Amino acid sequence: MTEKKKLFKNRILKELYFGDTLSCADLCFKIDKSFPVTQKILEELVAENLVTDTGYAASTGGRRPLTYSLQKNVMYLVSVAMDQFVTKIAIMDMQNNFIFPIEKIVLPLTNNPEAVQVLIDKIAHVIELSGIPKEKFIGVGIGMPGFVDVEKGINYSFLNLPDNESITKHITAQIGLPVSIDNDSSLIALAELRFGAAKGDRNTMVINIGWGIGLGLILNGKLYRGHEGFAGEFSHIPIFLNGKLCWCGKAGCLETETSLLLIIEKAREGINAGRLSKLSSLPLHDPELACDAIIKAVKEGDQFAIELFSKAGYNIGKGVAILIHLLNPNKIILSGRGASAGQIWQAPIQQSLNEHCIHRLFQSTSIEISKLGIDAELIGAAALLMENYELFKVSKS
Repeated sequence: MTEKKKLFKNRILKELYFGDTLSCADLCFKIDKSFPVTQKILEELVAENLVTDTGYAASTGGRRPLTYSLQKNVMYLVSVAMDQFVTKIAIMDMQNNFIFPIEKIVLPLTNNPEAVQVLIDKIAHVIELSGIPKEKFIGVGIGMPGFVDVEKGINYSFLNLPDNESITKHITAQIGLPVSIDNDSSLIALAELRFGAAKGDRNTMVINIGWGIGLGLILNGKLYRGHEGFAGEFSHIPIFLNGKLCWCGKAGCLETETSLLLIIEKAREGINAGRLSKLSSLPLHDPELACDAIIKAVKEGDQFAIELFSKAGYNIGKGVAILIHLLNPNKIILSGRGASAGQIWQAPIQQSLNEHCIHRLFQSTSIEISKLGIDAELIGAAALLMENYELFKVSKS
């Protein structure tokens, strides 16, 4: 098989992953090949048991086209979602289903020189436990916080290797599968663009409410990463004159008044000061459990918990006002761990926009809560692999 044919086959598999069910005419347009060539490649993929025909599309007045989708239980993805404290590893099929329970490990990233090796060992363990032959895996997609250079495979904030060695090459050498990494907020935005609330949008901002406040930018229908891949450092816009030191070394960053860690800190201060609340105590050494407890209290109508989220939401709105003035998006999507608190965010953000944003600029911008939930980063990491799929497979051949 020629390299060119391999490339076209992999492009078709990639488009079927993102499009789910497509006709030959749809695929002709997407891979920019003629109908006879595309049809022939599809027939070969069906014969190889990688693609299946799914019957005829609904009639639109003419001849109904035959449609195709990816065969089930043939190819798999390893998806990894990391934050500063916890790492989740999932095995997913080509329909974005989780094949096994998601593996979750406590893996602090700050000042942890062993983090990369722990990650590698855990990924290898999960693959082995799955019982799936390694040749059925396309690769490993990893989302992580920090300043990530996608092309070089380097994270300048965490998971540092000696001599700035590429994380992707290092993990690939030990796992034996292609690896892609990207910033967690960029991958959450990619998940929203491909499968979520931003699908079909051209200019949308996806805010990752987590231990920081990340941002993924969708501009002109594509994920925008900037010159070196560092675009979207929303957390570190210097908005406040509060004298609070951010982990980046600067003072007054957006995240010093908005992050989930700030909310946990304020909750503990309030509880210790005797505030009436269902939150009688919070876990001292587990931010994930503490966050879950506060979100649960919000959903149960706890006044103190609602107050904490409302203040953070109002301050997020100040940052959103800057985004709207600069980029004029049609939609703001709230995603990530914090978005599981739901609609509590929308009213304070809207109030902040009313006060800090020119009405003409935000009147057509909607504020939406992600439906992908806490799994957005895992879905985005899988999507990252498929974005690069044709490059992986051709280079391996």
